[in-house]
Amino acid sequence: MATLNISYSAFCKEIADLENNPNDWKFLGARPALIDFYASWCGPCKMLAPVLEELSVEYEGKVDIYKIDVDKEERLAEYFDIRSIPTLLAVPMEGKPQRSVGAKSKEQLRELLDSISK
Repeated sequence: MATLNISYSAFCKEIADLENNPNDWKFLGARPALIDFYASWCGPCKMLAPVLEELSVEYEGKVDIYKIDVDKEERLAEYFDIRSIPTLLAVPMEGKPQRSVGAKSKEQLRELLDSISK
């Protein structure tokens, strides 16, 4: 499975229903998720993209990896108060998402993915 670009409407159906429950986080996914907030013009985001693609194959069936373009999905960027990119949200099956700002090494990303997929 490759990383998936996701829109606001798809986010509300697949990850969390922000339309009907904006103040009550309830994860809807079938497995943990990593959400990459990025922009096409962002250098660190471009460096991170191929690493996330590799990890999406490595963690297939364990963690879903989504990408959100902050320039196209301003509502999601605003909801999560994204001020720097890349920003990653690690979403466990239970509990609140964990935020990580800045580009990470493959090993750091593996640690993040392992922490939510156990």
